[in-house]
Amino acid sequence: MVEIKRQWPHLSGTLILSSLMCVVLFLVGVVINHSYGYTFMVWNLFLAWLPLLFMVWLRKMLKHKRWSSWQGIALSVLWLGFLPNSFYIVTDYIHLADVASTDILYDAVMLTAFVITGLVLGFASLYLFHMELRKRLPMRTASRLIGLILLLCSFAIYLGRDLRWNTWDLFLNPAGILFDVSDRLISPTDHPQMYLTTISFFVLLGVCYMITLHVVQTVQITSSRKIEQK
Repeated sequence: MVEIKRQWPHLSGTLILSSLMCVVLFLVGVVINHSYGYTFMVWNLFLAWLPLLFMVWLRKMLKHKRWSSWQGIALSVLWLGFLPNSFYIVTDYIHLADVASTDILYDAVMLTAFVITGLVLGFASLYLFHMELRKRLPMRTASRLIGLILLLCSFAIYLGRDLRWNTWDLFLNPAGILFDVSDRLISPTDHPQMYLTTISFFVLLGVCYMITLHVVQTVQITSSRKIEQK
């Protein structure tokens, strides 16, 4: 099995390089379009980094303390609260029709770079969380919890894109979010967009994460065989 600790410097370096590439593409786009209309993408990429940073912090903490400690719970809440931001970045494609552009193809390429980087950041943190769960829970239970987390993320994307709530509101205006959520749970048939957005993202994220798991497992098997051959 590939040791995560040994592979982490390579992955983190690649993600940093990818993020810098995104910023460079954004700056070139500023020159091309004579506009800072996509500045929000840099901010969204920063938010996409937070779940991975919280997850790395959590894993280090779990080596010395229980997950049930207040530090473990706090970091888990922060991780889960910011995780949807890594996947939410996919919805930024809608701004291709909103931001003035002289080369929409270039803008599409730039946005795709941000989206791919954001998704990889999100799935990397989710994978690390999944591995911590598997150390403590049966495989099926851990997988079901990951599925529930992806469902919550998909619903959070709906709250963010359609209702314009964000992660900060969980702390600044929890009553407002609770009101909107309860209203939709009480009268779900009055909000068909909730189902469409949540289910479509749940399918997308679920399939992408399954692909991620299979890729990682393939790498692990290949690495193990090379070690055995030596």
